[in-house]
Amino acid sequence: MKLFKISLLLIITCSLTGCFEDNDDNAVTANVINDFVWKGMNAVYLYKEEILDLADDRFASDGDYADYLNSFETPESLFETLIFDRQNVDRFSVIIPNYIEFQQSQAGTSRSNGLEFNFYFEPGSSTEVFGIIRLVLNNSVADDLGLQRGQIFNAVNGTPLTEDNLGSLLNQDSYTLNFATYNDNGTEPIEDDTIVSSEESVALTKAVYTENPVHQTEIIPLDGENVGYLVYNGFNRNFNNELNDAFAQFEANNVQHLVLDLRYNPGGSVNTAVLLGSMITGQFTGDIYSKLVYNEGLQDFNTDFEFVSSFDGTAINSLNLSKVYILTTGRSASASELVINSLSSYIDVVQIGTFTTGKTQASITVYDSPDLSSEDINPVHTYAMQPLVANSINVNDNAVPPNGLAPEITLNESARNFGTLGDVNEPLLAAALLDIQGLGRFAQNTQPDFTPIKTDINIKPLEETMYINNDAFLKRLELK
Repeated sequence: MKLFKISLLLIITCSLTGCFEDNDDNAVTANVINDFVWKGMNAVYLYKEEILDLADDRFASDGDYADYLNSFETPESLFETLIFDRQNVDRFSVIIPNYIEFQQSQAGTSRSNGLEFNFYFEPGSSTEVFGIIRLVLNNSVADDLGLQRGQIFNAVNGTPLTEDNLGSLLNQDSYTLNFATYNDNGTEPIEDDTIVSSEESVALTKAVYTENPVHQTEIIPLDGENVGYLVYNGFNRNFNNELNDAFAQFEANNVQHLVLDLRYNPGGSVNTAVLLGSMITGQFTGDIYSKLVYNEGLQDFNTDFEFVSSFDGTAINSLNLSKVYILTTGRSASASELVINSLSSYIDVVQIGTFTTGKTQASITVYDSPDLSSEDINPVHTYAMQPLVANSINVNDNAVPPNGLAPEITLNESARNFGTLGDVNEPLLAAALLDIQGLGRFAQNTQPDFTPIKTDINIKPLEETMYINNDAFLKRLELK
């Protein structure tokens, strides 16, 4: 593909354009980074044809281009003008101020105390909030302190939680959780329920942490057969061997049924999603699993991903299943949705829980380098971008709907009964086991329940992102 050629070396001084500080505290001329933003988006953006300012013939001269770049005070402001329908279509492209931290996050490493939360308004209140620990990551600070899923808290550092202070209180590196209990007053309706503060608390300090997304595996005996249960929290290609080992355990225990728990899995590597689908099945090697479709100028890059039998010289442990149960919530996104969407063309996928996020697009990381790859990156700044570049569809050309994938068995996680992951009485797992036994569908509580408050707290690395090997892709571009 031809990238619009801008010959002007953008070295306009700070007095003309204004300077700002990047993450390395070096003064950088704003339009140098703006030049990178425009060229990167022009080269690969999925919705390029919808953005007039990204047209190859948008500028009549180098001067027009320079004036355009200089009209934006920050790279972020330029980037947002290049996004197509931010509210409805492209909710996911991001600009990255510090790609070094981003690369660490992409590898699964970040500062964390190992806790993930759900937040709800207290009964009868539209301001007071209580939190529930939904997940304790293995071998983390919180795990070492013995914290458990389902514990309730209503204050941090002695300050009662509200919707407005959640971020400031819980995004700190160190804080104290003040615990509480849930009192249903012996009645089913929630209107008279209360959150009762207790004297218990725990002090937490975040530390550098790398999460193994293979969070939990269980073998559950059921009516003379074995059910495999896997809690999988992120498609991180650095842990492909650990994922394969989990399926080796299932294979060794003659697992006839699988419950795949993706309720807190926000996505990740497309290639790892292919591996997971191949581990669940095994009988479709060589068949098309999923497809990626690029913008009009990059149709030659459209890619078919096939079911595989090995990776990096390692044989895949496959279960050859014709049916799988997948647990979902609104946090299940991107590569999680790809797995459900792709497998459903081949085997029976019973989705249990609530609608998924509704993200069907894949992205790459774009750097300020001659070919936009991670080689020879401009040392002057640390900006990068993660734009959407392709739509993911299954073998039948079906994409994930924007409102997410609908469950076959609708079941909300209840704030009043979170349950323990892997316990046969945990509601979502129990629903799967009942269906496996042919004993009917799990009875959903018909009483009103709490709706989680959406926050940016404990956002996972690459939250709601599905990414491909960007250097392999970018090196095929002819950037001129």
